[in-house]
Amino acid sequence: MIVRRAAVMGRCMGVRRAVDMALAAAAREGGRGVFTLGPLIHNPQALSELEAAGVRALSDAELDDRALRAEGFDGAAVVLRAHGVPPERRERLLALGAQVVDATCPRVLASQGKAADYATRGWQVVIAGDKGHGEVAGIAGHAPGAVVVSGPEEVSRLWRSGGFQSGGPEGKPLPVALIAQTTIRKEEYEAIRAALAERFPVLEVVDSICPCTEDRLAALARLASEVEAVVVVGGRNSANTARLAATARELGKPAWLVETAGELPAEVYGFASVGLSAGASTPERLVDEVEAALLMPR
Repeated sequence: MIVRRAAVMGRCMGVRRAVDMALAAAAREGGRGVFTLGPLIHNPQALSELEAAGVRALSDAELDDRALRAEGFDGAAVVLRAHGVPPERRERLLALGAQVVDATCPRVLASQGKAADYATRGWQVVIAGDKGHGEVAGIAGHAPGAVVVSGPEEVSRLWRSGGFQSGGPEGKPLPVALIAQTTIRKEEYEAIRAALAERFPVLEVVDSICPCTEDRLAALARLASEVEAVVVVGGRNSANTARLAATARELGKPAWLVETAGELPAEVYGFASVGLSAGASTPERLVDEVEAALLMPR
């Protein structure tokens, strides 16, 4: 079997930075527990490695004074993940006595700042993305009154139902600032932009899509033209990893998403050439293990 790797794959800058900051915090604490607000990355194996280093994920439900202080939380380091958080979440942590380590991706920080600026100036902020995504919630928290839309059809629905703010000069719609979740596809963002442009005379579009996502998809497309099948390595709960696998299938290739080498299906070994890609949270070690398993004689 021939195994080819995508030219761009694996951990992105934001994820790598967040992991490095969490491990550095654990080293500074000298054995005292370090927390992350929510899972730092969407990869179970990487999270297990962080836990072994003394870094534990903290759920929103655990943000309770009594429970946290009972396990020595007061003064502990809490790492904000790359997705970022709303301002009130950070304030809550500080009120509990946490040492906040901000590992928010610089690109997400830029989106938060833009959202806050537009909201302060009285613009209607529209965020294109997944309502349930942590990054979107964090950006929206910096822009009171922001509206989240996942597609052009939602723009139409909100327009009909009065879901956008009103109160512009002479009863005209407010000017709109459109900001994207960093991992949204360009085609989706453009469709939302076009739907808003039909209804709002003043529309500014923030270039906030992370090139890492598009670069990985483009590299996967090139790879798919050179191989018979594709394996994507990464967490099943990672949106960008799932998108890579779905894209490979859309390109007409048999594709599997696996978290570890042990999950490789028997049928993959029936192909003469297999392409290998990985999500933005996937450690290099797991990619190496999957490649080694694919190349083992059978």
